[in-house]
Amino acid sequence: MFTKADIEKYFIAEKQESLLFMFIGAAGIIAAIVFYFFIKTDLCKGAAIPSLLIGLLLGVVGYTVYKRSDDDRKRNVYAYDLNPAELKDKELPRMKKVMKNFVVYRYVEIGLLLAGLAICFLFYNKVASLAGGSIAFWKGLGASLAIMSALALTADYFAEKRGRVYTKGIESFISVNK
Repeated sequence: MFTKADIEKYFIAEKQESLLFMFIGAAGIIAAIVFYFFIKTDLCKGAAIPSLLIGLLLGVVGYTVYKRSDDDRKRNVYAYDLNPAELKDKELPRMKKVMKNFVVYRYVEIGLLLAGLAICFLFYNKVASLAGGSIAFWKGLGASLAIMSALALTADYFAEKRGRVYTKGIESFISVNK
């Protein structure tokens, strides 16, 4: 039986996980700054690029979700008792879209993870310089891309799993309250 407590639980967990996204994003941004401006090796300069870009993305997504979670929670708890049609007409379509987006995110993150690993393995035993660039730069870029993508993939896995349970709960609530 889907209850208001399930709605509360979902959005509280969503808000907590958005803090994790912000933490990973901030760590990526800080690492990029340290790598690029302080350590300054070719390996670290390469690692700085994915750390910064994916860190910014995760930070912005985390902040956005964090900022809206309380309002979403209140709106849906209110709708549960006083306007159940809103769960059917607004929240369920929103969650279906979110769940479809998770599939896209998963494939993008897997693609980036594989690209990062491919870059690492491609340059693994190389020691000479490339024309116009350093092998170490590409090793760093590949390693950082793989690590940041794996972190994003892992965090999204748990968000998707939680979203699936919540969506099924809404669907069960709607089917009982027709």
